[in-house]
Amino acid sequence: MMARAGLTAERVVAAAADLADTAGFENITIAALARGFGVKDASLYAHVRSLSDLHTRVAIRSGLDLSERIADALAGRAGRDALLAFAHAYRGFALAHPGRYAATQLELDPSVLDEHPGLRRNLTCTYALLQGYGLAEPDLTDAGRVLRSTFHGFVTLELAGGFRHSRDVEATWAQGLEALHVMLGNWPRGDRR
Repeated sequence: MMARAGLTAERVVAAAADLADTAGFENITIAALARGFGVKDASLYAHVRSLSDLHTRVAIRSGLDLSERIADALAGRAGRDALLAFAHAYRGFALAHPGRYAATQLELDPSVLDEHPGLRRNLTCTYALLQGYGLAEPDLTDAGRVLRSTFHGFVTLELAGGFRHSRDVEATWAQGLEALHVMLGNWPRGDRR
């Protein structure tokens, strides 16, 4: 148990992020955190306004962490190498931190995004990756949506134990990334609606 002394908003949010990874983002409660710190629930309200505020803070912290990992992975890379680096950073974060990953899916108020511009870094990184394939709008948005839905769908199914076929999941992931690379390199440039 952690001592009451030194309890800060940062420590509460860090503990909530850890709890998200072990118990699930949806299972973060003020009561569970208070027990972990060895304090009464009311003690935490000096550091967070509400459970919703705590969820938002975990989402911000997690989103910034994921964005930083992706940006670091992409540095100096383009094309296929950038795609693989982005994908592995994304999946690695989700598998290592399932609760924090779930937090990154929380819809945040636009004012929160304005206060934390680093949260938009994933979009910037995605566009940079796709521009390396020669894409421009509206193809950037379309291809970005395809990538996000592919990565999110894969890791969500993987975390839920949804891949029960005898085929090695790593082999499927690698083959899927190669297919994405081919798709992006041959993106149809027809409809400009």
